[in-house]
Amino acid sequence: MLLGPAFVKAGQVLGTRRDVLPGALCDELSLLQDSMTPMTPAQSRRGLAAAYGASGPAPFGGLPGRPVASGSVACVYAGTLPSGEPVAVKLRRVGVERAMRRDLALLRGGARLAARTRPLQGVPVTEVVDGMCAAVLGQLDFGREAESLARLRDALSAVPRVWVPKVHADASSPRCIVMEFIPGLELDTAASCPPALRRAFAGSALTAVYHMLFVTGFVHCDMHPGNLYFTRSGQVVVLDAGFSVQLSDRLRRLFAEFFLNMATGRGRRCAEIVVESAADVRPDADLESFTVRMADLVERSHGLPAREFSLIAFAAEMFDLQRRYGIHAASELIFPLLSLLVIEGTIRDLDPGIDFQEVARPVLNRGLFGART
Repeated sequence: MLLGPAFVKAGQVLGTRRDVLPGALCDELSLLQDSMTPMTPAQSRRGLAAAYGASGPAPFGGLPGRPVASGSVACVYAGTLPSGEPVAVKLRRVGVERAMRRDLALLRGGARLAARTRPLQGVPVTEVVDGMCAAVLGQLDFGREAESLARLRDALSAVPRVWVPKVHADASSPRCIVMEFIPGLELDTAASCPPALRRAFAGSALTAVYHMLFVTGFVHCDMHPGNLYFTRSGQVVVLDAGFSVQLSDRLRRLFAEFFLNMATGRGRRCAEIVVESAADVRPDADLESFTVRMADLVERSHGLPAREFSLIAFAAEMFDLQRRYGIHAASELIFPLLSLLVIEGTIRDLDPGIDFQEVARPVLNRGLFGART
């Protein structure tokens, strides 16, 4: 059975909620892939008309043609500004908003029915699905995404060797983002680079995620390989800020404090932070038992060699504990954590021996005790 783009994106987001949903279901949801056939030239012309029709012709040339990338929400094309500057043009698919709203309405209805069943009583199913729907619909707002790219570019300018393309706001519209074109981006570039450069890529990419999580609080939550590229000159290129969130200063500090205590083996404080930051705690939750189990998890993880420590395994066990004890995490924390979990596999491929906790320490110090940049 073919799933629509809204169901695929919704499933990917729901698959991160191991604190609410069973692990086996989350494993299946995480396998969903966002892939779509490219728009035809006729479809791209209609997309351009929808994006710029009232204000005149599009302020760039080079379209329509075969896109350089295709997703469920948009296709990306190579274009040219009147000045001759090459640009990347992200054009929203015509009709995608109507289709997504229809599909998400079905999901919301299903969630409300599921919430009435005995196994899900006391689980915030509707709240989780509503948050997921908001996250998916947010990816249709290209005006907001253009602003997010500009914010991300500014935030990551403090991290060496990390690049976010510049947005041409005057050429963009709520349905089309025009940005700097970065040539030579290939998914397999890093595989053919020497080990020293691969280790540098890993350190830069991980530092970028930590900087977002612990220092600025503005987080790109979709750091899969299609949004993360490496160049032979040593740069890490971050694309597509459609799924980004801003942590409150309180949650940013709690997030940073959790990682600092995890890195130093202070498990009881980690448990306290999980409870403090939770969106909902079941009235009969045995918090002392949860604290003991959480402390054991942190202490076991703290004692592992760098090569054996897995953020994904740690998070999966932590979320399982939260689900069993009825401690439901706020979406504002789950989505940013997703950026770190998604990127772990890429980082390990680049540098199997990287120490995630050691790389985090200087960034945590800046986030908790230094100036925010």
